[in-house]
Amino acid sequence: MSISTQYSTGTYTRRIAVIKSQSIVEIRFSGQDVGEAVAVYPQVSLSSCEVASGRVTYGGRLVCTLVYADESGNLCRVQKGAEFSHFADDDALAPAHKGLCTLTAEKAQIKRDGSLYVVAVVVGAEISVFASAERSMLAEVDGAILKRENAKLYSAVTFSGESEVEDDFDCNAEDVLIPSAEALVLDCNCRPGAVEINGEIYLSLLAVRGGKPVCLDRIIPFKSEIACEDALLARKASCRAEIKEISVKASVNEEKGKCGVELVAQLGFNGQYFDEEEVSIIEDAFSPDAKLQLAYAEETCEPCTEIKVYSERINGLCATKAKLDYTCAFLAAAMPRAEFARSSDGIEGSVSATLLYEQNGEVHSTEVNLPFSVTLNGLSGACGDIGVAVCGVNIRQRAEGECEAEAVLKISVSDCETGSVKYLSDATECGEVTRCDSALSVYIPASGDGLWDTAKKLLQSPDEIQATNPDLTFPLTGKERILVYRPKQA
Repeated sequence: MSISTQYSTGTYTRRIAVIKSQSIVEIRFSGQDVGEAVAVYPQVSLSSCEVASGRVTYGGRLVCTLVYADESGNLCRVQKGAEFSHFADDDALAPAHKGLCTLTAEKAQIKRDGSLYVVAVVVGAEISVFASAERSMLAEVDGAILKRENAKLYSAVTFSGESEVEDDFDCNAEDVLIPSAEALVLDCNCRPGAVEINGEIYLSLLAVRGGKPVCLDRIIPFKSEIACEDALLARKASCRAEIKEISVKASVNEEKGKCGVELVAQLGFNGQYFDEEEVSIIEDAFSPDAKLQLAYAEETCEPCTEIKVYSERINGLCATKAKLDYTCAFLAAAMPRAEFARSSDGIEGSVSATLLYEQNGEVHSTEVNLPFSVTLNGLSGACGDIGVAVCGVNIRQRAEGECEAEAVLKISVSDCETGSVKYLSDATECGEVTRCDSALSVYIPASGDGLWDTAKKLLQSPDEIQATNPDLTFPLTGKERILVYRPKQA
């Protein structure tokens, strides 16, 4: 053989799949103890995520808070929870893989079943699966001319953890019925041994003031740190936050006529960053004496370079499930949330909220939906994780039976660069090269050929081409004439 090869091997971690799944979890309330249901708030949290052969199993806890009007018209609440476990199948899964799962309560529906109220919640799961992979690349090919380049190789590192956030404040209300909240990560950085996470909790309180429901909004900043033994160097990370549990203790100060609120939120985090290594890779090769069969490997990833934050005010006509007219007095727009999908230049979706209103002396409710489309400017690379929180919703009747709404969206986006590296993984000899015996040849190149393309076609090293044709400028126009000298072998 005229060539011999040497290899460089190692392992790295990559994301191999993103699995999305939906399931329905039901919680039953006794209808004998509950009057007319006015609002329901589902809170879902993850408890486990395990990957097996062909299947990922995830479990969690769903807590539903139901607000109802009793026989006297007073608003009361009742809360129940349920554990659940579901699975999603994918043939590529194996026990050695690791899954990062994010759960969301996508929809909640209340229905009567005899003497019971049944709350059916659609729980959505998004699971990123990571696996270890072997990396084998050519390090040397003796007997061949090589094209080398410096490139960055990446390996994904995942992390997860929990943190507690506390806050206390006064609100102009007598009681809190439902605390609903969304957490956004606004910045995330690795340092040796830990990951630092900065963000905000967007809190919406459905409360009671003067016997009537009101909605109070508050933004609570947080700074959390979770341990990560694999973190060595400073890196930007992509991270998601979920509220695993939120508890509110309310105490009334009768002298001030205010309610003191003590809030404790248990946050869960999961995310990833990329370790990088700069190495010399072989992009291409050829041999003057032998035909080579080349094998290539390609790696792609999207490391986060920055987390960008947007604040957008949206407004417009909104849809309501109930028929509303001027006999309806709007009281509160509670539990706002956003459903969205990526568009070509941003996101589009709708903001939903539960509108509580009074009609003929009774409190009723209906779901309100405000569509939106937001352009995300200034993204320099690929768009990674996107989080959206709603900062308050205002609803009014523009005309009888016609409502319009206004809301502020807080959006966080992981701005990622697309890293793609292609390198030679193997080279085998597959025949001899038919060589030209003439001492001098004139070669007419193709337009656009670079130095390496020309050298490969002429089976000479780039240094030889430049030494014998010093006036050439690459890329070529196609009008050049290249002289190829072949010294006579003794």
